[in-house]
Amino acid sequence: MPMQPSERGKLDLSGRQLTVVPPNAWRNRSLRLLNLYRNKLKILPREIAYLTGLQVLILANNQLRTLPEELGALRHLRMLDAGHNLIGNLPRSFAKLTMLTDYLYLHDNRLQALSDSVFENFVHLRYLNLSQNPLRRLPTSLSAPVKLEELRLEDIGLEILPAFIADLTALDELTLRNNRLTSLPDSFEKLRNLRHLDLRGNRFTRVPDVLRNLRKLQKLDLRWNDLRARPAWLKELNARGCRVLL
Repeated sequence: MPMQPSERGKLDLSGRQLTVVPPNAWRNRSLRLLNLYRNKLKILPREIAYLTGLQVLILANNQLRTLPEELGALRHLRMLDAGHNLIGNLPRSFAKLTMLTDYLYLHDNRLQALSDSVFENFVHLRYLNLSQNPLRRLPTSLSAPVKLEELRLEDIGLEILPAFIADLTALDELTLRNNRLTSLPDSFEKLRNLRHLDLRGNRFTRVPDVLRNLRKLQKLDLRWNDLRARPAWLKELNARGCRVLL
């Protein structure tokens, strides 16, 4: 596919109702960005491994059920958007994508379990979205991306938030909306940089006391919980400029 000079290194095939990727896409070894958004792809072919210089891969809004093992060859990938698909598991090679730094979207898929080691080398990642997957538990390696600034865990069936979440001390925004949480771990107070916390639609009956110690908190959303009392220290949050929604 011919590209204009200003588009060199980029190939945009979004919204074309494609069921297969044109073969000539794999011949352009200089590609830095490949956009396959909103097509009808059921398979990402093994030829993806040819694009070793790829930095941005957009696969969102397709019909993918799996990702190929060859995905692990994309060692320079900085952003991957595989949201809004039918993916039920991640390939073992996924853990090799250690240069992911900008965004990793895996939301709205069918992931039921993640390997405990899947994120252990993702130390540079800044944004992760695992929302709308029937996970129910988080892999222990989720404590590894210590530069993570935004973590979205909406509607994953989570009943217990593990204590290791507090290792993500760079977190600025954490979304836990529409889960089954009744409490937060004591270690949660280590999230000193947290500014936005969304706890809507859980099963809290009281406001967790550990939130009192989050000095940088600017927005706390606890709507759609069955809260039976409002602690007096909520006034302290308001006085510090935190917007509290109950």
